[in-house]
Amino acid sequence: MHVERYGKGEKIIFLHGSGWNARMWYKQRNYLKTSMEVILVDLPGHGESPDHPCNSVEDYGNAIFEMIEELRLDKCYVAGHSLGGAITMYLALAYPQVIKGVILIGTGAKLRVLPQILEGIIKDKGKTVRDIVELAFSQKASSILKDKDFHETMQCSSEVIFRDFNACDQFNLMDSVSRISIPALIICGTDDVLTPQKYSHYLNKEIKGSQLVLIEGAGHMVMWERPEEVNRAIEKFIKNLL
Repeated sequence: MHVERYGKGEKIIFLHGSGWNARMWYKQRNYLKTSMEVILVDLPGHGESPDHPCNSVEDYGNAIFEMIEELRLDKCYVAGHSLGGAITMYLALAYPQVIKGVILIGTGAKLRVLPQILEGIIKDKGKTVRDIVELAFSQKASSILKDKDFHETMQCSSEVIFRDFNACDQFNLMDSVSRISIPALIICGTDDVLTPQKYSHYLNKEIKGSQLVLIEGAGHMVMWERPEEVNRAIEKFIKNLL
């Protein structure tokens, strides 16, 4: 698995969403690497990582745990967006002994996917990715951000994107997310239509002691639309746990 490491200090692993890669986090890397060690990962089949078919959130989570063990990253923080957030929650439940805290960004305990997205990725990848991009940003977002999102997602194969969204569609921790017992920060844009803020309110209610930060006017790609606010929230969360 392709891994990039920047900076020194408390270790934080960032897990990207469906069809994406480690470059999703460049605005977090540039800010946070001055105060902690930022670890960026391309999930199997994404970016520069060779494909090792992962058909479920559990498959991805187990692959990340193996990476944590191999690189001896015990007691690290894990931040995940969307699918990455689902993987992060799975890790918090399955392997809490290696994780100090989690940051859940634009995600939910259940992630149903529109049937037209699952069908469209295989039938007409370009149009479907463009439709997803339009849903992923607030109406205030620039076309430059949207075009970058489209370009990066199109680098991923249709098969891998389908697996990602299908894994999301099968994911459901509604009855078990309350068992997460490690510190948790939940971040969501108020204009997120893919994982609406009610998903984050549910996580905040179920995960005891969790913190919720709502970013006004941001969409699903909140870490791009409001990077300063997301970065400060993550930095504050980790510093307060030291």
